[in-house]
Amino acid sequence: MTASISTKIDPTVCERCAEKYDTCCHADPQDIELCFPLSDAEWAKVKAAAPEVSGANDVVNTPEFIKTLKRLFPHDGLKIDTQFPANETHRVLQSNEKGYCVYLTEQGRRLPREARPWFCLLFPFWVRGKELTMFTAQGCLVCRETDTVEESLELLG
Repeated sequence: MTASISTKIDPTVCERCAEKYDTCCHADPQDIELCFPLSDAEWAKVKAAAPEVSGANDVVNTPEFIKTLKRLFPHDGLKIDTQFPANETHRVLQSNEKGYCVYLTEQGRRLPREARPWFCLLFPFWVRGKELTMFTAQGCLVCRETDTVEESLELLG
């Protein structure tokens, strides 16, 4: 991470980031298989909030996807094998031709906070056990403008 700026609440940090960088709302086509899966309940909330968008795709549970899930959830290997059988599919948010989530517009996120999937709400954070940590996402403006989890939480309000 870079040197910390004077942290203050900035509810537009994610929109500012989307204007400049490949963000959490972006995936290169070769990485779409690694996007976080949507549960049926999350998808129902997304559809209800933005019915005009057909914004999900089914992608194959590849070995790399399963390996990534097991790295993120090291104690849940059997659950992962059960919920994401090899070569079956899981649902992910759809991206446009440039790789950006179809729910991210030039005016910011189309989805209200209460309709966003858990991964979208958590990014750039991750919970391991009882500890809140951060991804070191080079494209994330929150990560660029803060040095600690505490500063990042403050920036996001």
